[in-house]
Amino acid sequence: MYTFITMFRNKILNRFLLRRFFSGVGLVLLVVCGIIFAVTFVERLPANDNAIGALYESWIRLLEYMPMFLPLAVFMGTLLTAYKLTKSSEGIIISSAGLSPYQSARPFLIGAFAIGAFATMVVNPYSVRISSENITTDKLQLVDDQIWLRENSSDKFITLNAKNLHKQNDDLVFVDATIYVQTPDFKLSQRIDADQVTLSNSGFYTDNATIWNNNGTATHGEWKVQTLLTPQTVLDRYLQPDQISFWNLPAFIQKMHSIGAPTRGYFVQFWTLLFLPLTMISMATLGVAFSQTKQRRNYSFGIKFSLGIITCFAVYFLINMFNALGATGTLPPILSIIAPPLIIIAGAGIFINSFDAI
Repeated sequence: MYTFITMFRNKILNRFLLRRFFSGVGLVLLVVCGIIFAVTFVERLPANDNAIGALYESWIRLLEYMPMFLPLAVFMGTLLTAYKLTKSSEGIIISSAGLSPYQSARPFLIGAFAIGAFATMVVNPYSVRISSENITTDKLQLVDDQIWLRENSSDKFITLNAKNLHKQNDDLVFVDATIYVQTPDFKLSQRIDADQVTLSNSGFYTDNATIWNNNGTATHGEWKVQTLLTPQTVLDRYLQPDQISFWNLPAFIQKMHSIGAPTRGYFVQFWTLLFLPLTMISMATLGVAFSQTKQRRNYSFGIKFSLGIITCFAVYFLINMFNALGATGTLPPILSIIAPPLIIIAGAGIFINSFDAI
């Protein structure tokens, strides 16, 4: 009977702490997202014809920035939750119920894992899907800040150079484009200049082009050619790692590896998303470590908050340093991703253990 009562009591406490944790993290996310959304909206408003378009672009930007501030939100949310529990004396009641710091931190870690898993499996694919509807050159890996495409066939070579592109339905529209058509022995047969060139699944097309022939004469009008290039193959070649959904990354990495393209950056992105729940757990553990106190009153939350911000900058530097080592090949990609959260968890765990032993 005593064991049953203890399990029932712990279950109630865990639910209570989990609700408090989600409310604390939600409050921090609401404030941070509100600030970022407002700043982005003001920034994008002059570039749009109406406020609806600016709101939509601000929403896309907010989802793109979320992986950057989500660990900070989990850390500050954990610290805020612990502060509220201490100020209301609920933390004292929980301690008197026989829960150690590790046991009381368990709901925080479960909540952090859930937030990381949701961000990886739901937020990331959704963000990639809506941002892919508005593809521009700032989301692509370019050569000399320009787009270069080349297709080889048995009877000709086609090379395209463009300044920018955007997506139109399922097609890609290249802006300020120049296309060179060469014979199999690399002699130039045509040069096509156009303000816009559309690439569909059937090939290139433009209805207003200047077509230069090999004899030096120029004609104006419609031009089209069938190619093996498709909008999807172009995007696959130029998309940055963070523009690919977590669910599509394994197949994409295999495809890039089969054609001999570099895949290290995509591996780093895949392991980053896969171990994002571990990163969230490490930030929650760090928040629990910072929230340890023997004070019932005059809890110096401002000092804790300031130290937490400084620590977060140090942690952010640590994570970026390991990511850079993984991207350059100094460390294996998986090691560069899991090392920082393991170091944070070990350090925070040692501090919690030493504090609990005082």
